[in-house]
Amino acid sequence: MITIEPPRNSAAHADAWTAWGLSRPTLTRFARKAQAAVGLEGDVEILLAGDATLRRLNRDFRAKDKSTDVLSFPAPSDFIGTHAGDLAISLQTAQRQATEQGHTLSDEIRVLLLHGLLHLSGMDHETDSGEMAARESDLRKSLKLASGLIDRVHKNAAQPKVALKARKHREAPKKAASTSRRGVTA
Repeated sequence: MITIEPPRNSAAHADAWTAWGLSRPTLTRFARKAQAAVGLEGDVEILLAGDATLRRLNRDFRAKDKSTDVLSFPAPSDFIGTHAGDLAISLQTAQRQATEQGHTLSDEIRVLLLHGLLHLSGMDHETDSGEMAARESDLRKSLKLASGLIDRVHKNAAQPKVALKARKHREAPKKAASTSRRGVTA
């Protein structure tokens, strides 16, 4: 199930899906297809919310007082097979990243969904030796997605420090994936 909790500062709208230019059936189909491609069993709940909600979740579960684009909450082991976990995605951060990458909000949410599903499957690019990056790259190609989060981080790391410094002043901070003591990853 995918739920939109519109950011508080967005204009009130009777249909949040229309307000954000998104389609619930399209994103639900993609989430199911990506989940199958990842090999993740069980239900996944997906919350599309604003930066304030993601900041609160990031602070409460990872002790990081900043917004992020996607958070993954793996289900406890006694739910394996029935509930894989939950994802939370910031619509505002996704919109900024979509603009930066030159694609639609819907495309960016798909990239974030795939990234989060890989985390729910137990992968973590902060601690592995490139396995998650390779898997994300392969799945992006088969799912016809634009560049993924891990690729972007590697591209940014290769940029000259002067360009990165100027860029940091213009945009929201990028997330660095790490697992909290509660098992939440970003």
